[in-house]
Amino acid sequence: MLLRESQEDLNNWRGALLRYVQSGHPDLTNRQMALMLVVGQEPAPHTVRGLAARLMVSKPVVTRALNSLAALGVIVRVVDPQDRRSLFVELTRDGQSFLRDFAQIMLAPRSNLI
Repeated sequence: MLLRESQEDLNNWRGALLRYVQSGHPDLTNRQMALMLVVGQEPAPHTVRGLAARLMVSKPVVTRALNSLAALGVIVRVVDPQDRRSLFVELTRDGQSFLRDFAQIMLAPRSNLI
């Protein structure tokens, strides 16, 4: 049996996930969501190599996830002006809005659980 605190944490996470699914936002994988949160909350610059190291996955895995996020319009790859061979990953305005909305979903009262 789970500890009371663990059960409460799981209930809160379940509620947040249900609200997220009901929100109409795109269904992101855990990997895509982790990338969004790292890019949106950790200091820039973000490169594929750095993101792969941060998530402890391969660069091709990060590239595939970033391709999906770029297709949704929530991230963009920007050429490094210092080294035109390198790309930085940044949130778009829609990506920033997505994270703000997600934060509100996470903080919504449990009474909104359906």
